[in-house]
Amino acid sequence: MSGRGVRAGRSEETRELILAAAERLFAENGVATVSNRQVSEAAGQGNNFAVGYHFGTKTELVRAIVRKHADHTERLRLRMLAESGDIDDLRGWVACLVRPPIEHLAALGSPTWYARFGAQIMTDPALRSIMVDEALTSAAMQRIVVGINRCRPALPDEVRLERSEMARHLIVHTCAERERSLAEGAPTPRSSWDDTATGLIDAIVGLWLAPVTSVG
Repeated sequence: MSGRGVRAGRSEETRELILAAAERLFAENGVATVSNRQVSEAAGQGNNFAVGYHFGTKTELVRAIVRKHADHTERLRLRMLAESGDIDDLRGWVACLVRPPIEHLAALGSPTWYARFGAQIMTDPALRSIMVDEALTSAAMQRIVVGINRCRPALPDEVRLERSEMARHLIVHTCAERERSLAEGAPTPRSSWDDTATGLIDAIVGLWLAPVTSVG
């Protein structure tokens, strides 16, 4: 291997170490409280400017973590859509929304930090758009959103938006709480990630089908 190839390999290895360290630290402590210096140290880098060199800003570091996981989740969604064929019911579309990201978490092994990382990002006003934009711009997610909207009951716009946000919170925080419990060795409501997905599908389908009480 040429010197240039060796340097490129080392650079990629350093990037992966930084991504893993940042994901863990952000998951456990939040993004705002973790400095680039702390990430560099946790990644075993003597150079405190390693994060800036490889990623630029903290925002771009967060984006790189999201994209690293989003690529695999997108492949899982596309595979599930292909295997499911013509989906004509709400539960089928919700399953395509829920199961791929949970299958991805299960495939990561243990311990994992990405679910808690996602929960931290989604509560950060300056960063949540990164996760939302990455999800909504994927081809698979666009198909799933169209399918859910086609099969769900007709709802007032404000109720539709409200329930979309509720469904997002259910997925993000249920996964984060399970991940946290597994990391701490605490009991979990469901025995597996697959069962967790089933519970979430039940809840989200029920959410979309729930009656609407007029207010005001």
